[in-house]
Amino acid sequence: MLFLPYTGMVISFGVIGSMLAYDLHWDRVAAIALIYALGLGIGAHALDALGSRGRKPWGEIFSPRQLWLLAGCSLAAAYLVAAYYMIHWVPNLAVIALVEGFFVFAYNLEWFEGRYHSDGWFAFSWGFLPVLAGYIIQTNTLSFPAFWVALAMALFSLVEIKASRPYKILKQRSPIPKDPQEADLFLINRLEAILKSVSLGTIALGLGLLLFRLFGRV
Repeated sequence: MLFLPYTGMVISFGVIGSMLAYDLHWDRVAAIALIYALGLGIGAHALDALGSRGRKPWGEIFSPRQLWLLAGCSLAAAYLVAAYYMIHWVPNLAVIALVEGFFVFAYNLEWFEGRYHSDGWFAFSWGFLPVLAGYIIQTNTLSFPAFWVALAMALFSLVEIKASRPYKILKQRSPIPKDPQEADLFLINRLEAILKSVSLGTIALGLGLLLFRLFGRV
């Protein structure tokens, strides 16, 4: 249910944004990772199952009540962590929190006739904004370089979602051909390679920047 590779990407986006700050607060790095693990990893995906009833396998395993409970508890916990930092140190994080709060419902529950359930808004809400959130939780401000890094991560998210949609459609077809020369299986393998490369590459980038900030100046 958690889509761990993409959840890992979004957590990495928050970490990457944090690593751009000159003065680094390690507790805030952990906080932004926890916020997106709860808010995106559990909350958004539970809502996505509710908004895509019958199209998500876990939407048939969990009842609507269980999904609402998962979403409500995880989002409440994420916002409690964020609120602690907003009240004490980084009030400007509230802007990102409000916008992400809108998209977690509008995108996943397909509000407004699905107007915000698009690849572009996906890249904005789960690629662009997490980088800014990571930077703001460290600095309480924005910078031009942080904006451009956020744009780069949004483009990686766009690649991921563009490959993910046809990959899921092909995987749901029955039966999947076993001959690697057949077009469907060939395309599935290609798309899977793209998804793995983008997700693992982004996670590796986040980890690399984190290690640099930990040990790179020694």
